[in-house]
Amino acid sequence: MYAIIETGGKQYRVEAGTVLQVESLPGDVGNSVQIDRVRLLNGDDGLVVGQPIIPGARVTAEIIRQGRTRSITVFKKHRRKNYRRTRGHRQGFTQLRVTEIETK
Repeated sequence: MYAIIETGGKQYRVEAGTVLQVESLPGDVGNSVQIDRVRLLNGDDGLVVGQPIIPGARVTAEIIRQGRTRSITVFKKHRRKNYRRTRGHRQGFTQLRVTEIETK
């Protein structure tokens, strides 16, 4: 059984036991997270597609790690105007392990 979920404006294909890295979610390491935005389910009952989400379906996952990605450089420039700006950015992430896919 697998599902397609949406979190942080992105979609992910998950199965039980899948480890994935998503945009930052609140919670501590070891806590459980429930994701209700399930867009597609494929299981024993066949394929179920949401319009846009499936009511009553949810994915339960455990938080493995909270962290930040590697640093990127953001550079802005306007030519011939003596305008240059350099900044760095590190995006926060949450690493999850899917424990269960529930249907209604």
